Amino acid sequence: MLRANNKKIIIPAFVNFMNVNQQASSPNQMTKPKSKLDVLQPLRKWLDELEVQNRKLAHFIAKLIPAQCPFERDLMLFGRKIAHIPPMCKLNPLYEQFVGLRFRALCYLVDQCGEDIQSYC
Repeated sequence: MLRANNKKIIIPAFVNFMNVNQQASSPNQMTKPKSKLDVLQPLRKWLDELEVQNRKLAHFIAKLIPAQCPFERDLMLFGRKIAHIPPMCKLNPLYEQFVGLRFRALCYLVDQCGEDIQSYC
């Protein structure tokens, strides 16, 4: 004969009942996230669509945008690391666009111009 195991179900405290109730009341209606006004979107789009077609421009971009965040540091005292300052570049809202632009400039220098880009790395 099979025995049934009667145990209580414990619901964790992090379950959001409000969200579950909203989904249960309107399963067919998709809720859109609140749209925020993104004032940087035109600049992001322009940077993403910018084509590098000039050797001087590619060199300028590769020199201007650093390969690593210059603000990241390890604070040393008597040869021991006492603190670490994380990279602050990722707080820049246009960080991804600048990194992509630098990558496109370096690719142009290698593919189209046939240059060695080790000095930029």
